Amino acid sequence: MNRIKNSLLVALVASFFTLTATAQRDSTQVVENVEQTEINWMSFEEAFELNKTAPKKWMVDVSTSWCGWCKKMDASTFADPIITKYLNENYYAIRLDGEEKADIVLDDATFKFVANGRRGYNELPAKLMAGKMSYPTIVFMSPEVQVYQSLPGYKTKEALLPILQFINGFEANPDVSWEQFNEAFTSPYTAE
Repeated sequence: MNRIKNSLLVALVASFFTLTATAQRDSTQVVENVEQTEINWMSFEEAFELNKTAPKKWMVDVSTSWCGWCKKMDASTFADPIITKYLNENYYAIRLDGEEKADIVLDDATFKFVANGRRGYNELPAKLMAGKMSYPTIVFMSPEVQVYQSLPGYKTKEALLPILQFINGFEANPDVSWEQFNEAFTSPYTAE
């Protein structure tokens, strides 16, 4: 069932996004010179401030401390050197706790913790995920801090890399669909 939901969500991305021809060429180049082993995670506030002078696309990992799939994604997908290198070069990588109890302040907006049942949630991740609190969820945002797409569920490195490249390059060539991009994509990962 989750595979079907994930496939449908990825297909939805296709209706919203396009890619650059450069992103297709970069799929094989991303393997070269892989040296950095950790993602430069930052808080939402840090990315918000940096983005004022150096605009960039955002990839927000919304997770919780108790989420098993979030931990698995940290240990596998986000630990992969190809994913790490691509994220560090092309995105602000934000780690956001869906149940953050501290206020998150962005200029004149303050997002608070809302008690709800045994756990509760913070208003910012709830807004980014349109109230669909599911962990892990990856939220892609524009340099203008607008949500492009939110993709719930665990993603393998093989599934995440083409999505990262597609979203990173979609504005330059609006005529290429997700299906076209995915068909032309050459994975740097060998079949296991």
